[in-house]
Order: sequence, then C-alpha cells, then structure tokens
Amino acid sequence: MDSKNRKKPAFARYLLITAAVGLVVGLVAGGGVVTARLLESKAIENEAEEIYDTAQNADLVSPTSVPVEQVAVSSTDVSAIVENVMPAIVTINSTIVTTTTDIFGREYQYEGTGSGSGIIIGQNNTELLIATNAHVVDGASDIEVSFIDESTIAAELKGIDTTADLAVISIPLEDLSDDTISSIKIATLGDSDSVETGSMAIAIGNALGYGQSVTVGYISATNREVTIDDVTMTLLQTDAAINPGNSGGALLNSNGEVIGINSVKFASTEVEGMGYAIPISSAVPIINDLMNREELSDNEAGYLGITGRDVSNAHASLYNIPIGIYVDSVVNGSPAEDAGIKSGDIIQAVNGRTVTTKDELQAILDSTRAGTTVAITVQRLENNQYQEIDIDVLLGNR
Repeated sequence: MDSKNRKKPAFARYLLITAAVGLVVGLVAGGGVVTARLLESKAIENEAEEIYDTAQNADLVSPTSVPVEQVAVSSTDVSAIVENVMPAIVTINSTIVTTTTDIFGREYQYEGTGSGSGIIIGQNNTELLIATNAHVVDGASDIEVSFIDESTIAAELKGIDTTADLAVISIPLEDLSDDTISSIKIATLGDSDSVETGSMAIAIGNALGYGQSVTVGYISATNREVTIDDVTMTLLQTDAAINPGNSGGALLNSNGEVIGINSVKFASTEVEGMGYAIPISSAVPIINDLMNREELSDNEAGYLGITGRDVSNAHASLYNIPIGIYVDSVVNGSPAEDAGIKSGDIIQAVNGRTVTTKDELQAILDSTRAGTTVAITVQRLENNQYQEIDIDVLLGNR
C-alpha cells in the first residue's frame, strides 16, 4: 500500500500525555465469506463477489422466485422496477427500552417503538440475512420483520457497526413459511462506484411507518461528505425523497440494482430535496463482516495486546494527527509486539476495514477466532510525518 504523509506539530505530543483508560484489546479478522445462495444475482466487482460466490445450501427461494430482473424504464414510469424489487424489501419494527434518570437520581425505563426498512441480501445454512441501518435496530429488545406477503416474523441482530450506520439482522429459515419463501426475492446489488451525477434514483422503503412506498429522483452528488456525531462519511446524495422509515431501504438505479442503502440519519430538516444513501460498494465489505460474525467465548477470541485511546475528529483537527486508535502501550510478549506494532502508532483499519474507535476494534475481536493472521493498518510518525504501514499480526488467545 502506498504511503500517505501527514504532518504532526510538536505540541501534538501533549495529547498523548493524558492518562488513558487502558483497554487491552485482541483483534481477529472476520472469518470466511458467508455461504450464500443468491440465485444468479448480478454481483458487483471485488468485494460483492464475497456475497454472491457460492450456491451450495438448501434452497430458500423457490425456482419460481427469481432475482430482480433488469427492465427498461422511462423517466415517468418505474412500475416494472418496483414490481420486481419490492419482494426484496422488508419492513422492520423494533422495540427499544430506554433508561432515564430524574433530578433525584431515580432511574426509569420506558418502552418505545420505531420503524425502518431492510434489504434481503442472502442466506447461510440456517438464516435469512437482511441488511439495514444500524440506527434502525441499535438498542432494540425486539425486532420484527414484515415481508411482501404481510407475514411478520421475529428477527435477531446478527452484527452492527454504528459508525458505518450498517447492521445485519437474521431470521431462522425454519421460521419461514412456504408462502413467504415463494414470495420473497434476493436483491441484486449494483456498483455504486460507477454511478454518475444526474442518473435516475429510485428510493423504496417503509416511509413514516405507513408501509412500503416509492419516490423517484436523480443522483445529485456521488461523493458527498457528511459529518454526523463526529463521524464523516462519503455518501450518495439524491433528490428522491427519503423520509423517516425509509432508513435501511434501497436506493436503486434504472436497472433495479441496489446502489445505496438509504439513511435518514444524515438528512437535513433545514433543506428539502437532499437525501443520502450509503454507497453499496463501500457497504459490502462491512456487510460481509457483519454477516460472518461468530459468537465466541473469551478463550476463543483473538488477542492483540495493546492499550489505547480514541483519536476523534476534534483531536485530529486540533493536533493535526490521524483519526483512529492511538496505541498508548504494547504488552510485552503479545502478538502486537511480536508483529512490530509500537507505542505511538495509530490503528486505522483491520483487513482493509476502517476502525476509528476501541469499540469497533473490540467488536471485531469478539467475533473472530484466535490464530488468525490479520493485516492491521497503522499510521506511524517518522521524520515528523505520518506514514501508512500494513502490519501482519498472528493473533493469540486472551
């Protein structure tokens, strides 16, 4: 990987003097790609092939239920696309229990509900897998999914990445009726990297919780940087209306391919005609990881062996240093030390997937096995400039 240089003034070291809350983290790369039957769905290049690669499991969708077809569309009629894609879109209803404290320190809990959308993206040997936004299911105690045949089935959270605003939920295959199996489809993913400004955009989702609806517009921008909650993302911007409840739904091109995952989280209440979607090409690697996360015990999970702290956007701007996890110290004899990670390094990615907080690092740890070799990308200060380095680490046991 080519080096990237970043300057760091001398006073930046003052940031590193503050007392860190030490977190000894282990880190393991996500395992193999999910075994999925995607019924001849057109794969986007590179990462998307991981989702579409195999077809060795028992049938989920019947032979009469085929992937979304590519159909011709006019600027005034998208009904053929909608008819083909709608079976791949679901409604998600969640129940969230929130704890609050009054001025006397007494805790109260109250229950709330929320609605969103999801996209059927595949299956493994036992589960149907659905992609959505993290904020649709984050903190939910119960998740229910409604399909095009109006059946409603309980789902579980498979994996979540709040920074990327992506999540995968799952439903046991044995819970699906034959009628539901025959009515649903697997979404066809497109290539958001090839999307051009001015091309048609079709948004499908559970707008305002009233049920699935469709809006049509155009791509206004393809690489729009939006910052929310101290996190900057590069998104597709569209003038197709994306309303509350659309989150997690599909943004389609004129071929009926998913080019983005709608996210109301990034919408502005001050400006009309500005909706945003997470580009599918950048979402696929994260979705793959979330789909393949395992529930591991402490002695099965990988161990890296560092203490560190988060470098936020504010710290990065103030001290002119990279965003990531700053390594305060490296445990003697740990996999990190053996691989050459040093105090002062700033961890930015694992196997090419960006990590910006210790929690994200820990989430990868919790779902990956010890004994895996992972590529950890760090920024290292050399000659008053940061250099990007990839370090292969064989992770041990905690």
